[in-house]
Amino acid sequence: MFVANYVDRVNIGFAQDQLRADVGISAAAFGFGAGLFFVAYALFEVPSNLLMERFGAKLWLTRIMITWGLVATAMAWVTSTEMFYALRFLLGVAEAGFFPAVIYYFARWLPDADRGRATAIFLMGSGTAAVIAGPLSGALLEMHGLLGHSGWQWMFFIEGVVSVLLGLVVFRFLDNRLEDATWLTGPEKAALATAIDAEQAARTAARGTAKVSRWKLLTDPQLLLFCWLYFAISLALYAVTFWLPSIVDDIAGLSEFQVGLLVAVPWLCAIAAVYVTGRASDRTGRRRPFLACALLAGAAGTLLATLGSPWFALAALCLAAMGFKTSSPVFWTIPQSYLDARIAAPAIALVNSLGNLGGFVSPTAFGVLQDATGSTRGGLIGLSVVGVLAALTVALVRGGGHHERARGRRPRAGDHGPGRGPVPGGPARVR
Repeated sequence: MFVANYVDRVNIGFAQDQLRADVGISAAAFGFGAGLFFVAYALFEVPSNLLMERFGAKLWLTRIMITWGLVATAMAWVTSTEMFYALRFLLGVAEAGFFPAVIYYFARWLPDADRGRATAIFLMGSGTAAVIAGPLSGALLEMHGLLGHSGWQWMFFIEGVVSVLLGLVVFRFLDNRLEDATWLTGPEKAALATAIDAEQAARTAARGTAKVSRWKLLTDPQLLLFCWLYFAISLALYAVTFWLPSIVDDIAGLSEFQVGLLVAVPWLCAIAAVYVTGRASDRTGRRRPFLACALLAGAAGTLLATLGSPWFALAALCLAAMGFKTSSPVFWTIPQSYLDARIAAPAIALVNSLGNLGGFVSPTAFGVLQDATGSTRGGLIGLSVVGVLAALTVALVRGGGHHERARGRRPRAGDHGPGRGPVPGGPARVR
């Protein structure tokens, strides 16, 4: 699902030049339109995730996938800048809630000690999509003129239809709850449920059983830090994603397909880095040092990309992609372990929606800078600064540790204070 989702979200990066020629979309308009997706995403994400809690992951994720596929297909009929803006906004509305719904889904299926690896595997979907999107979109763009349609029209149409068809497959095979999994034995289901419930009981005991308000917990200062960190990660990731094809296109003598192949190289490097880092952070339980190092590596890569030829910039952006792509799955294990399960879904949606506004800011800023200076150098330097600031912020974040589980000992009741186990009276009532 994430592969198809990510391809439909970022394929406009490959159509930039053709959209400019056929529809008259400038670099600034392209960047603004690319970013409008994230404005809609931010506005509709929390409501979407609350509806997911009501209707269940299976039905809601299927709805998301089919509607985003239909909107992505409609991009093939863009005829003006205004229509481009409208469809990008609608794509954000359709997709809102997908990512936090999956993260919440993991929280209901996996103990904390395994979530880092699982989240890394899931987020490898975006890296896989980036690898696939380059050659695939490049090949589809070369269908230019077939049956009287432009290559970019074929690209949007075919990739959107694939998402619609995949949505139907998802409805058939996705299990809604742990209890629905026919591929697990009874003892396996019980073991997982016991481990997950024990972690929630430990969080409840540590925080007490007072009445909890979702809205009060959503003002937690730690959530603001989570929002800022994910904003910085999104800012960097989507700047590289949307503008990498344009940077590679500066290498003279390349066809659309060759550009697509070269664009895939940084993301191939990122896939390997994501998986290795996910396993290492699970093994050590030390999420924050891994996150800080990943952000610094990304910052170094974007800075180096401003210093040499297009070929050197491509090599430097391999480092940037590895750093910023790796930071995302490591980051998500921290709020998962910090948040109370009773407010996890809306809180994760809040972090994701506000953080994803970085996806609006970076392509918009890059477009304006390219129109003004004819270069992406200023934007890349800005990304380096953001990466360093985000790495420094990691020191203020709480959560993301499971040291004792990583060493084979589960937390005991006494770990929450001398003689203090779970407080009698059951879990708090949630308003």
